[in-house]
Amino acid sequence: MYSITLWEFVALAAAAVLVGFSKTAVSGANTVSLAIFAAVLPARESTGILLPVLIAGDILAVLTYRRHAHWPTLWRLFPAVAAGVALGTLFMVWADDAMVRTSIGAILLLMAAVTVWRRRREDAPDVEETASRAGRAKARSYGVLGGFTTMVANAGGPVMSMYLLSAGFRKLGFLGTSAWFFLIVNSAKVPFSVGLGLINGRSLLLDAALVLFVVPGAFIGKACVHRINQRLFERLVIAATVVGGVQLLLR
Repeated sequence: MYSITLWEFVALAAAAVLVGFSKTAVSGANTVSLAIFAAVLPARESTGILLPVLIAGDILAVLTYRRHAHWPTLWRLFPAVAAGVALGTLFMVWADDAMVRTSIGAILLLMAAVTVWRRRREDAPDVEETASRAGRAKARSYGVLGGFTTMVANAGGPVMSMYLLSAGFRKLGFLGTSAWFFLIVNSAKVPFSVGLGLINGRSLLLDAALVLFVVPGAFIGKACVHRINQRLFERLVIAATVVGGVQLLLR
């Protein structure tokens, strides 16, 4: 497969555990996993290797929180996300690794800053408010950014976390909506990743070993999520987004 040492495999396995945890507890925390994969493996190829690991986590998250999804929000997001994925695919054709890391890191930090600013200015709105004209415009902008970042670097989680937090989702609604969103979007990305050469037989062999570590991470997350209060939950999501963005900019 890939020329990696035992300790590098341990790092990838730990990142896979974190993927499972992030999918069932603190969405956005898997930006740390993204950074680990990009550090151990070639940055461009790492996105294709990470994608099946993320899909495994998405399946476990859907099985856990499938009843809590807010489908009107999902249907509102999908057209804009599709446009973002198409833009991300075009970007991946010509962008080098440094440009990808800098772009995604800057977007993540911007989303975190905007969310903190909004939450200081006003209380979180109800989910129903996302049906307004302003809410639809916000959904489109976040959707395009989410589709772009998830296609370029599997970094759509923090962008969508910022959107769902700003829309006033509580923990279970947040996790259920996010679970279905990323299972559908990540599965739709597979043909694009194959076409770009990011997923192949060699990458799938490594994935077969790594997906086993997603399961314990998901169980740990499920056990922890009810012990995390809403305010701490939101702070952890924002903090994970900032950490991921800084790591991408500094690499």
